[in-house]
Amino acid sequence: MLHAILITIYLVLAGTTAGFLSATAGLASLVSYPVLLSVGIPPVSANVTNTAALIFTGLGSTLSSSKELKGNHTTMWHIGLLTASGGILGCIILAYLPSSSFEHVVPFLIFLAALMMMLSGKKKQTARTDQPTKLWVRILKNVSIFLVGVYIGYFGAAAGIFLLSILTVTLAKPFAVSNAIKNFSALLTNTISLVIYAFTIKVYWLMAVPLAVGMFIGGYIGPVVVRLVPVKLLRNVITIAAFCLSGYLFYTAYFK
Repeated sequence: MLHAILITIYLVLAGTTAGFLSATAGLASLVSYPVLLSVGIPPVSANVTNTAALIFTGLGSTLSSSKELKGNHTTMWHIGLLTASGGILGCIILAYLPSSSFEHVVPFLIFLAALMMMLSGKKKQTARTDQPTKLWVRILKNVSIFLVGVYIGYFGAAAGIFLLSILTVTLAKPFAVSNAIKNFSALLTNTISLVIYAFTIKVYWLMAVPLAVGMFIGGYIGPVVVRLVPVKLLRNVITIAAFCLSGYLFYTAYFK
């Protein structure tokens, strides 16, 4: 009994930390995935159980981001449906290919995301938002967002940082708005992915529930912090964390 209580507290605390990281930087799996492995859940089921809990991060952060999402619902749904469509394809791919196939590519994707975040921070916000975007740019942006959705449905670790980097570069919106749209898109994609997973892969619901409680709390707090912390500082922290994560994932993929 005591052991079960301690594991529950452990998962709630880990979920709160992961939810906060997800809502502010898209790095939840840096905490939540290893935590699920540490309590004895097999890797593929840990990935799916993590997805189940992440839904509550998205729910908490979306509820907390009503201020940022106000007036941006068209963009929010456009990006959300793109990632969700990609997520469906990612789930189908997962049924035929092991997630380890993607592990060797992920470090380079995260490194690219860190570069994008760093460069977007140096870009001067002088462009007019009423100028039409070139067709090839819109197509490239939509394809990139769709591919992030595929990745969320297939493997998902640190997908949020990649999506946030794309939105930061391509949307003429404040950082907090791009972050809120990222959180909503992840919520929609993870929800649809979980529906598919539930019929194909075992989900450890007893572990997912306390993790989800913590993720909801952390997810709700995250957007509040984004409003208060200077954007430049937040960008720098996210960029450094992404570079570190890419290095760690590179090491685990190629040297362990």
